Amino acid sequence: MTETLVADDAARAAPAARDGAVEAGIPDARATIGELYEAHYRPLVRLAALLVHDITTAEEVVQDSFVALHAGLHRLRDREKALSYLRAAVVNRSRSVIRHRVVVDRNPAQAPPDMPSAEHSALELIERSSVVKALQVLPGRQREVVVLRYYGDLSEAQIAAAMRISRGAVKSHTSRAMATLREVLERQG
Repeated sequence: MTETLVADDAARAAPAARDGAVEAGIPDARATIGELYEAHYRPLVRLAALLVHDITTAEEVVQDSFVALHAGLHRLRDREKALSYLRAAVVNRSRSVIRHRVVVDRNPAQAPPDMPSAEHSALELIERSSVVKALQVLPGRQREVVVLRYYGDLSEAQIAAAMRISRGAVKSHTSRAMATLREVLERQG
């Protein structure tokens, strides 16, 4: 009889253990995701848009990052690290999008449409900015560091964590990027 009670208690505890909120010590996982979504969705979309140059794709990148956070919330020990996890996920997924585009550009499937879409026109307005154009000249890592530093207003330590590189590498990428941006913007007038 005692073995049956212990087995029944273990069976009842199993669904709770599978729920990441209980295991991670986070009282309400849905509330945590909801709070993060409301507070950081738009800034994360803007961050992704600056990296991938496409608002629709940026929204997909951020949505996928929130889905990954929800799926992996049980592994997250500290609720305060959820935003860092999201930023890193957005940067990594943006890199994947850019790599995918390189492959797609090598093998175009069909001709572009005759009439540009409204989103395309809106993106062209954004891309007209001389700074955004100058950012496109930078190599990927340098662009990521500049966007995270000056748009995302992150510290060197936060950038290093998001990009999974050392603080020295962040400083080096920042220095090189700023020198290149100065040259490009001076040439543009």
